Amino acid sequence: MDMMALMKQAQAMQKKMQDMQAEMDQLEVEGSSGGGAVVVKVSGKGDLKGITLDPSIVVAEEKEILEDLIVAAFSDARGKAERIMQQRMTEMTGGMQLPPGLNPF
Repeated sequence: MDMMALMKQAQAMQKKMQDMQAEMDQLEVEGSSGGGAVVVKVSGKGDLKGITLDPSIVVAEEKEILEDLIVAAFSDARGKAERIMQQRMTEMTGGMQLPPGLNPF
């Protein structure tokens, strides 16, 4: 394979990675806990975008439970975002595995 073809392939892959990063930043994923009492929205990159709380769970005496539910919902949403990102990476690279430590995000 000649060097020019390899460079063009690398540039095309870089453009695809940039496009995917922009797409993942625009993507919003919801995670929930407590049977939907806590809903958290994150970007495809895992950045927190919003939290919705069912008013019935906002009780001062149960503050620790609410905090735990928020953490669980965030973890749920972030896990979903990571699975979507991994799926898109697999589609983009044709299943080719990236070397360990080479994460585009």
